Amino acid sequence: MSTPRPLPTEDDLDTIREGVRAVCKPFDDEYWLDRDDTGEFPKDFHRAMADGGWLGITMPEEYGGSGLGVTEAMTMMSEVAACGGGFAAASTIHINLFGPHPIVVKGTPEQKARWVPRLVSGEDQCCFGFTEPDAGLNTTRIKTFARKVPGGYVVNGQKVWTSTAQVSNKIMLLTRTTKFEDCAKPTDGITIFYTDLDRSKIDVHLIPKMGRKAVDSNAIFIDGLFIPDEDRIGEEGKGFGYILHSLNPERILIGAEAIGIGRDALRRATAYAKDRVVFDRPIGQNQGIQHPLAERWMYLESAWLMVQKAAALYDQGLACGAEANSAKFLAARACHDAAWQAVATHGGFGYAKEYHVERLYRESALTRLAPITEQLIMSFIAEKVLGLPKSY
Repeated sequence: MSTPRPLPTEDDLDTIREGVRAVCKPFDDEYWLDRDDTGEFPKDFHRAMADGGWLGITMPEEYGGSGLGVTEAMTMMSEVAACGGGFAAASTIHINLFGPHPIVVKGTPEQKARWVPRLVSGEDQCCFGFTEPDAGLNTTRIKTFARKVPGGYVVNGQKVWTSTAQVSNKIMLLTRTTKFEDCAKPTDGITIFYTDLDRSKIDVHLIPKMGRKAVDSNAIFIDGLFIPDEDRIGEEGKGFGYILHSLNPERILIGAEAIGIGRDALRRATAYAKDRVVFDRPIGQNQGIQHPLAERWMYLESAWLMVQKAAALYDQGLACGAEANSAKFLAARACHDAAWQAVATHGGFGYAKEYHVERLYRESALTRLAPITEQLIMSFIAEKVLGLPKSY
């Protein structure tokens, strides 16, 4: 649970929305279509958001951030995702918000002063080496190992789905410092580091994928990477507990971004339905077009209420695991359905890149897959809320 903080007013949130829209406005549909085609990282968008102070929205004020809560962050990210850039725009800056949270929670004053201001300013870009091909969501089964040596650790192993490793200069790395079989508890023996992404010791391989091409995903192979002691976050072997601080905020932010994508898709579908004339009448006059779009709006707004509730609970320091997971689940479903309905409303033109809805549809799929699957969310709700026996 977080430290309680006063909730922002609607005027406060409107100020955030207006500020984010102003930064996003120059980056139009053609900009994002080009990035989707070429795969070029949106450096100028990242720089504009950094210059606007948005990368530090949740970071402590003493290190250059704004010190705001999840409610402000999810408002910001929903607007970013709705600006036309979809999940590519959101993912360009998402990592800065709560990914580095272990630094804020468990870092020393020296570490915070050394690392956080550079993340806020955009001087450093960080990728995350958490997921492994043989472990997936079973984080306790990671095998990447950090062996203690004088002055630090030597790391060997591999990670997968490491986003932005092509452009990052820093990496937050989850390792084992004690083998799984030698630990009293599965969650023991995991240590977290924040260090330089040394490309002489880390081999980065791009993963071609379905959507969000501009924000790269990678398999990385680590061979003899030395990490100094001063780059370890917190105690050795206690890293699993540190990453838990960022899990609920991440689910809330993904939910907010999904709502943004869904709203953008619905906006495009509605505009097209008003303008497209077939059989001498706009297709939006037909209930066969109207009703699915109206239903998509209702589901998006309902999911948004759950996102808001989860964020408010977190910011008040209250338990929000069920709400955060539900927010991600419901928002992703609503987003995916809205994006598909946008494609269907456009008919054959929905398949064409020039109308942009096919891009949003491809990106909407990721909101359902990451950072946690729908099946694990349902298992969590069944066990923790309904009191049913644990199924895994």
